Amino acid sequence: MVYTFLFLIGLALGAGLLQWRNHWVARELRRLPKACPLKTRSLVNNREKRVWLWLMRVMFDQQVLLKLPITRFTTPSKRHEASHWYKLLNGVYCTFTICNIEGQVIGCIDVPGPAGLSMGNQTLKHTLLSQCGIRYWVIDPEALPPLTKIRTAFLGDAAMNGNPVDHLEDRIKDMSDSLHAAVTRQRQNKASHHARVDINVSEARDFTDSHLQSGWEQNSFLTPLDSRAAPLGS
Repeated sequence: MVYTFLFLIGLALGAGLLQWRNHWVARELRRLPKACPLKTRSLVNNREKRVWLWLMRVMFDQQVLLKLPITRFTTPSKRHEASHWYKLLNGVYCTFTICNIEGQVIGCIDVPGPAGLSMGNQTLKHTLLSQCGIRYWVIDPEALPPLTKIRTAFLGDAAMNGNPVDHLEDRIKDMSDSLHAAVTRQRQNKASHHARVDINVSEARDFTDSHLQSGWEQNSFLTPLDSRAAPLGS
């Protein structure tokens, strides 16, 4: 009888210790460490960056969002199925999402990696987004589509009427010319700072040429992004 009693006490103590240990382990797992094993990384790789900069110019009157999950701007027709669809689609996202100033998504774009983008992935996104009235395109940075074609596809035929589409090429060129002009003014100001106040045009040209010969590139401010492979992909 005594041994049975002692056995039951030991069993109860063991169960209590096990429960306490499990609780302690769970609490330690939830506790954030003093030094989190995290570091920053770029949102886009070099291929995606090329399309991003291009989209910012082409869709100048829209908002371009990066790597937004589909669950952020869609919702199931039946509310009681929300949890089910969230689990299925939470990991599905597109490289870029285009939305208007009201925050309504009008189209999504994927940039394939070096290995391409599987047909199953493309079909899934095209099917899901088309049912929501959202355009879906896959764009290769080495073969960008015509400017008016993508604007018409995403914004409709109204995008072709008058400004800004008819003069889109001119607007982009004007933006580029303005940037070049600003850079030229900056260089001239820098030259005048180091030269005499009454420096003439010929002297200014000689001053710039001397800098070019020393290795300072005339288009250094507009140097294209490097073509090295980014350390992290999409």
